[in-house]
Amino acid sequence: MRSTASNPVPNGKTGINSNASRPQPKANTGSAFLNWVADTSTALVHLERRFDPLFRSAFDAVLRDPLARLTTALMNMQRPNEGLKIAEERPIPDEEAYVDAIIDSFQKQMKLLWKPGGFERGGNTKTHGIVRAEFTVHDNLPAQFRHGIYAEPKTYRSWIRFSGPGPYVTPDIDDVGFMSISVKLMGVPGPKLMDEEKFTQDMFGVSPPTFVTPDVNANAQLQVESLKNTQIFYFVNFRRSHILDLIMQALWIKTQSSPFEAPYFSCVPYLLGEGQAMQYSFWPKRKKRTRIPRLPFRPPDDYLRDAMVSTLAQEDMEFDVRLQLQTDPHLMPIENNGVLWPEKLSPRVSVATLRIPKQTFNSPAQMNFAKRLSYNPWHCIPEHRPLGNQSRARKRMYFLLSQLRHNMNEVPHYEPTGDETFE
Repeated sequence: MRSTASNPVPNGKTGINSNASRPQPKANTGSAFLNWVADTSTALVHLERRFDPLFRSAFDAVLRDPLARLTTALMNMQRPNEGLKIAEERPIPDEEAYVDAIIDSFQKQMKLLWKPGGFERGGNTKTHGIVRAEFTVHDNLPAQFRHGIYAEPKTYRSWIRFSGPGPYVTPDIDDVGFMSISVKLMGVPGPKLMDEEKFTQDMFGVSPPTFVTPDVNANAQLQVESLKNTQIFYFVNFRRSHILDLIMQALWIKTQSSPFEAPYFSCVPYLLGEGQAMQYSFWPKRKKRTRIPRLPFRPPDDYLRDAMVSTLAQEDMEFDVRLQLQTDPHLMPIENNGVLWPEKLSPRVSVATLRIPKQTFNSPAQMNFAKRLSYNPWHCIPEHRPLGNQSRARKRMYFLLSQLRHNMNEVPHYEPTGDETFE
């Protein structure tokens, strides 16, 4: 790899292909019976993924949204109305202790899964690809949307990383049916909330519209189970069951056809100027669906990357960027990210276009470039400050886990400019 800035990114230990697919580790609870339950549930999910495309379109069209509304209503029945205002935050008890526990679990798991020189991210782990893009803010936006990067029509260069769920790097058909997008805008003026990057604004999205955990308390519980490779016991247990969160996730996770063919949701809120909160989402403009090869038999391990390669060899891709304003502090909560913000209270409004031009991106040098970048929602301007306890946790958690990964790979933090080229 080289760049116009005299190759500021050292190679580090790049000989290990830690992004190569491998089977998910077996459960490790200390109980043969519990291990069998966890491993059997994983095997059943893998089997379902082979047949999911046969019925998923009909299910989504008829049942998904009504079931999501019902699940959301059941969640809200269990939640007290705290009387908060629009964009108001309220830290939860013992918040920092939960964040400490989450970081500790991630660090332990990363050290168990990866070797020096081949450390991957603790979450959103498998890199499907990192591509160049342009983020263009629309003209004539309504006044309430014209804040921060949306204040005026402008185009920002960006690097976009598409990834799988994590914490493992599995064959695509064996993941849980979840994808993520990380967008790094470059050339963004103004002070940033983290001083490690000066000119970037980072954005994140996942394919379900709600976060896997409602808050950092629950997230700390999930990471304990993840460390044992038994995530199912976070959702299904006799002490602190999270069945409704499981249902909400299951309504959107599925056998994916391409990272370019799913919407992505921020799931957590951000400021949109002073005293106004929003969530954002990315919606693919392409309606065509890529055929998944060999189903119901086993597709290639990296068929999602293959779909990206094939598409960008032939055409540009575009996502519609939409913002949803918080209009009800209780039904559209800041501190609980498991609750779906209803569109009947606040529709999603198109504000920008994310365009990915035709390109070749899957060279080893460019794939390796993804390891050198750090994405953090606090790489941002104050007008878009992350809100809520899980967003507050991300600032310290992402920073420390990124430091661990870069130190173990002997690759320092690097802020891209958009001028990078690859050989």
